[in-house]
Amino acid sequence: MFINELTKSKWLVRKSKRRGRGNASWRWNYSTRWLKWQWSRTGSGTRPAWFEGGQTPLNLRLPKLKGFKRQKNLIKDYQAVNLWRLEKDDKITNNMVIDKTVLKAFNYINKEDTLVKVLWTWDFSKAVTFTWMDAISDSAKQKIEKAGGKIN
Repeated sequence: MFINELTKSKWLVRKSKRRGRGNASWRWNYSTRWLKWQWSRTGSGTRPAWFEGGQTPLNLRLPKLKGFKRQKNLIKDYQAVNLWRLEKDDKITNNMVIDKTVLKAFNYINKEDTLVKVLWTWDFSKAVTFTWMDAISDSAKQKIEKAGGKIN
């Protein structure tokens, strides 16, 4: 048996649906179309899901919401640096000056131009100097100064 002699089995062949061939066919009368409107014509294509037949769409009928909208440029996104991570890190020693370049080098922040806030969640005993920090929580200030560190 050769490839050119292969045929489909009779039970595998599905009869195609005849449409628009009179009342004896599977679909008759308007053949899956409407009677007269735009979508009954040839070349009408498919309509989008939000199409409402020409009436005013829902997004134009609903009342517009009023109120305060937060502007993105007014929001400050800080990247948090916790003191307990600095406490556990062996690379950070006493009398060290910590700024954004050091934090970037030790992978505490992603970029040097991001806003950095120092937070406290643990005891801190290293006497380090923080410079060029954008924000420091009050409890973190107390712990840094109690350990002998400075904030510039």
